[in-house]
Amino acid sequence: MEFGSEFYWFIAIGLAAQLVDGALGMAFGLVSSSVLLSLGLPPAAVSASVHAAEVFTTGVSGASHAYFRNIDKRLFWRLAISGSVGGVIGAYVLTRLPGELIRPFVYVYLLALAVLILLRSAGRFLPRGEVRKVRTLGFFAGLMDASGGGGWGPLATSTLLAGGGKARTTIGTVNAAEFVITLAVSITFFFSIGIQHLEIVLGLLIGGVLAAPLAAYLVKHVAERVVLVAVGLLVMSISLYQIGKAWLF
Repeated sequence: MEFGSEFYWFIAIGLAAQLVDGALGMAFGLVSSSVLLSLGLPPAAVSASVHAAEVFTTGVSGASHAYFRNIDKRLFWRLAISGSVGGVIGAYVLTRLPGELIRPFVYVYLLALAVLILLRSAGRFLPRGEVRKVRTLGFFAGLMDASGGGGWGPLATSTLLAGGGKARTTIGTVNAAEFVITLAVSITFFFSIGIQHLEIVLGLLIGGVLAAPLAAYLVKHVAERVVLVAVGLLVMSISLYQIGKAWLF
């Protein structure tokens, strides 16, 4: 099987997306989906292709975070089970209905979370305790992730960090749980529409697998305040762009 020169660009995109995703708990699906949608591919095919690649990238990422002890086991199972249920429903619905109707409202929610995270990084917002409705969070994060090819990291990571979660274990746990959700979603897509665009899938997969161990190492050794600022700015940028795209253009 021969691939064109675009294949190496997909490797580079997968590497960059996973480096950010593994270190900050988000971005692989969003970056990859943006590239595929720009090629004019339908949303269902985009989400299926991204999740097919993420089965491997999230597996390596989760194993890397486990090696560096970045995972909270109790939080992992609560997110993984509920997220898988939401992901399967989202994948099933996406093959039959447009999945763009609620997304602008989700990005408004993420914008508010970004502000809270940045306030927390400045020492002005210090939440107590933890997010209580973790299973509900996991369900809706999985639902939105499957319906758009990206959303698990921004929703789950941002909500947990804004609620007071420790950056290292929150990011590591969300990345590890994503493997379970991605596997469930990919199986659903496989039986619904099959696997398409193999060249893109393999390119994203190779780049993501190469970057995953380095990203897990970084999140363990970078100061929490730096991670919070980076996450806050990333989520704010994504939210403002998507809100403007949906409501202004």
